[in-house]
Amino acid sequence: MVIETAIFHLAVAPASAPDDEIVDKVSAIIGKTPYETRLRLTGRFPKIAASFNNRQQAEEAASSLKDLGLVRMVIPDSSLRKTPEIFRVRSLKLEEQAVTFNNKSGQSRRMASSELFLILSARLQAYTEVETIKTKRGINITATIMTGGIPVPKKVEEKVVTRAFETESFLRLYDKTSPDSAMEITQHGLDYSFLGSEMAASVSTNYGLAIKRLREAFPQAVFDDSLIDPFGSKTPASMARDAIEINCKLIYWSHLAMTNAGTEGWL
Repeated sequence: MVIETAIFHLAVAPASAPDDEIVDKVSAIIGKTPYETRLRLTGRFPKIAASFNNRQQAEEAASSLKDLGLVRMVIPDSSLRKTPEIFRVRSLKLEEQAVTFNNKSGQSRRMASSELFLILSARLQAYTEVETIKTKRGINITATIMTGGIPVPKKVEEKVVTRAFETESFLRLYDKTSPDSAMEITQHGLDYSFLGSEMAASVSTNYGLAIKRLREAFPQAVFDDSLIDPFGSKTPASMARDAIEINCKLIYWSHLAMTNAGTEGWL
């Protein structure tokens, strides 16, 4: 009988210029080389530092990082891989002390200005491979020889694979309930009529204005743009989307852990 072992990840938020002593201590705790450890402690967004076969091992490692001043999280793999139920916003209405969000199915969510926890600004750039068959003319060598050298044409089919690149800017809006119930606003999927006389002809200009208005509407919300650099630019679209979903969750949990300072960032 095969016994399945649950996986628990230990994630850490970026540290501010970690010195060699910190790197060596963390390296000993997570069982990585100093070089690997430094890569996990630096950058703009949280990373998974190590994975364990049970919760106790992960929590013991997290406890060992506590005195080093690192923001750490213990996350079950099932939580990390869970498909989020995203509410995709088509239009919104700015109200006094609240915003109402609507999707294209006519469903609405109203959120008071004090309820939003995190505004995450991100950009995905990835590619999909498109396969086409091109037909070109060639010479049928065998038939040409049989005709005494008179060229006999033939059609040759050739498989051609091209890469189609796509760039998508989007916002994720989170309350403190769960990262799996976020709202999403995409640059090209939002009706900008709520901007009124400020609405411009440029989608990118309108998107920037929308971000500004949302930050004004939710002044208490944390704003994070650590994923704004094109993410996954050399990655197939399916893999890039999976990776950015994981990174969105890690960023959410790291801000939650920092907000709940003094409590363990364990799920």
